[in-house]
Amino acid sequence: MTVLATAAAPSSSCRDLPWASARERAHAAPAPLPARRVPLARAAGLTLADVLRTPQPMPGFDTAAMDGYAVGPGPGPWRVLGTVRAGGAWTGGALEAGEAVEISTGAPVPAGARAVIPLEQTERTGTLVSGPAPAAGKHIRRAGEDAPAGAPLAPDGTRIGPTLLGLAAASGHDTLPVRPRPRVRILVTGDELTHTGRPAPGRVRDALGPLLPPLIQAMGGETTDVHHVPDRPTGSLATAVHTLPYYDADVTVVTGSTSVGATDQLRMLLADADARWVVDAVACRPGHPQLLAQLPDSHWVVGLPGNPYAALVAAHTLLAPLLAGLTGRPLPALPRIPLTGDIRTAPGRTRLIPVSWDGTTARPVGGHRPAFLHGAALADALAAVPPDWQPGQSAPLLLLTG
Repeated sequence: MTVLATAAAPSSSCRDLPWASARERAHAAPAPLPARRVPLARAAGLTLADVLRTPQPMPGFDTAAMDGYAVGPGPGPWRVLGTVRAGGAWTGGALEAGEAVEISTGAPVPAGARAVIPLEQTERTGTLVSGPAPAAGKHIRRAGEDAPAGAPLAPDGTRIGPTLLGLAAASGHDTLPVRPRPRVRILVTGDELTHTGRPAPGRVRDALGPLLPPLIQAMGGETTDVHHVPDRPTGSLATAVHTLPYYDADVTVVTGSTSVGATDQLRMLLADADARWVVDAVACRPGHPQLLAQLPDSHWVVGLPGNPYAALVAAHTLLAPLLAGLTGRPLPALPRIPLTGDIRTAPGRTRLIPVSWDGTTARPVGGHRPAFLHGAALADALAAVPPDWQPGQSAPLLLLTG
């Protein structure tokens, strides 16, 4: 397993990292979770743990690509010897010159057939059928022309979607080797949080408890549980980390408590646990006080800021790449799109701003102060605007999943 820092306290090599470097480091840090084999019906949304290959040629036999007539060598008219339908088989032997068989799309083509003539191009009288002389092989899908036996169909690390499931089934697979979804538990910290109704003066409604589970699901993880942890007394976060359901999860996400204030306990907890640091803060705005570390038992801890939009930025910066690494998926390449509109850069930091994208250019939608999710809720993506960006230049886009 790759570990990028070994001291109990974070070293300068992992502190205040550039945004792109932090994302890459979070992806490279974990080894993929152990593989398992599951039935196709349970594989959707998981990740291939090995190359998907076809165990047999595709198609497995010469098959008709059109309804019509499979004809033997030479010109017509041809004498129709019988019919073969999809799912059936022709048992009448190889076709000779002047012979034909009526055939359905997907049916096996008799040996000796030169081509298949589409039904609409033929004219039949009794047992004779006539039509244009076809080019050899016309409208016949030859055995193995799509993929020979053993051909790779998808690389390991591919996310399994409906189409891949159909491809696996068509090639003869009943099960697939997969890496499971990483299991994530969420600890939401803060004495000021309320969890139902309108918050009273001095309190705020928890936005991250509802936001994170579906976001984690979209990122390829699975939320095991959500717990709310008070800031006081000191040590309550450490107690939650070590006593709440722990061994059922691969990752613990802590929201809030990531800075260095009097009530921020996460860094103290990691130092006391002799954690190995991967990322200690990212040079971005918002979301600077985010972190990633690994406990001695290999459990991962991701710290997200308490402000909702800052936490969303940090989740896309560190949590999404970490989950991709745990499932063996590649770090997604980000499209670079020209930006227009009123955009301000942040000296020395990457700014993450919500944008709408029309397929050609992206434009800020506004409403993205660190605690305000309005812009992100309406946006197509987050644009990662580097400190040296100039008007009209392109910037990477993190596509939002909802």
